[in-house]
Amino acid sequence: MTLSSTHDGTVVRFARRGAVRAGVLAAALAALVCTTAPTATAAPTESPLSPPASVRADVPAGVTAGVAVFDRHTGTFTEQLNTAGQFRSASVVKLLIALDVLWNRGPDALPAADRSRIDSMLRGSDDAAASTFWANNGSGAIVDRMVTRLGLTDTARPPSTHPGYWGYTALSARDTVKIYRYLLDSAPAAIRDYVLGNLRQSTRCATDGYDQHFGIAGSFNRPWAVKQGWSGFSSGGCTATTATAANEPAGTVARTPAGAEAVDLARPALHTTGVVGAGDRSIVAVFTLHPGGTSYGKAYTDVGRLTRSLNVPGASRPAGTWIGTWGSGVRVRTQATTASGAVTTLPAGVEVLVGCQKRGQQVSVPPYTNDWWAHLPQYGGYMSNIYLSVPENQVPGVPVC
Repeated sequence: MTLSSTHDGTVVRFARRGAVRAGVLAAALAALVCTTAPTATAAPTESPLSPPASVRADVPAGVTAGVAVFDRHTGTFTEQLNTAGQFRSASVVKLLIALDVLWNRGPDALPAADRSRIDSMLRGSDDAAASTFWANNGSGAIVDRMVTRLGLTDTARPPSTHPGYWGYTALSARDTVKIYRYLLDSAPAAIRDYVLGNLRQSTRCATDGYDQHFGIAGSFNRPWAVKQGWSGFSSGGCTATTATAANEPAGTVARTPAGAEAVDLARPALHTTGVVGAGDRSIVAVFTLHPGGTSYGKAYTDVGRLTRSLNVPGASRPAGTWIGTWGSGVRVRTQATTASGAVTTLPAGVEVLVGCQKRGQQVSVPPYTNDWWAHLPQYGGYMSNIYLSVPENQVPGVPVC
């Protein structure tokens, strides 16, 4: 493994495509690297218990998962795996925080500052906004209220040892389905449209610098609306950051007291939740825990593979070829040149969907050179093929743009 640094201080790690990449960083590489309010109603009555779905979920080795996919057209689950398993919610709890603020009043009745906070909290997963509501509205009492209002069975406030850590709220896949069913089927129209409208505008880069378009957002074409969660990682692409999400300090290894409802607060967590398809046909909830030390790019890739394996009625899947990448700080650009604008930065080692490829500016990482560039439709830009984990410059089987 060779470690090099660009002129602007960005560190890049190289691995040989398919084996070990030798060589040091050339000057050409530097340009590639980063830089009267409605009244809320009760939660929907649970439909009769569905028979166990035929589980298709492909859970990567070492990953602990809780999965539920609910088809609103048939009123049945198409996927159920560890649906009652409790996970620390990370930012998925922001759904409950927002609904608590909106309970018995519509979005138009909110003070401008609160509405702005909810917009940022739901679109960009803004932690500061969530912390403000948490502190002002009773902290764990928010969770208690929403448990009663929505009839949640596995959801609980953070442990007494961490009362201020809203991201340590316990949540399950089946309770998350209940939350979305309330939003879609029982919430006043103004609240439903406001909350889901924000989730449809989820930004690729969250306010803390993490790429949050994994899982549902990466596996299916729009329409979708998502609320994601992540916790226990040190960097998530988009921008350089050393902060962890879920309102917790870096390196946290605390656990709840042992017991039947103990929730793991140590392993890195990555969750994808939301609705997919025309008419918001399917509700998807995927909660995952990963081995300690797992990189964000690896977890991002594993959650993507798991989500793509699911039976999600009404979902449209993007065309292309999924290919692994290597390197840290690799940029996606508007055109196939290092001089074109940067769209975003890839999480290190993440798997990407390649739609097509074309020749562009030659890129050199001695002893390698490559003038082929891959178009990434989900990012709306190009990356040099030199960072794809394949031995050839032109990827076999991928069409020319």
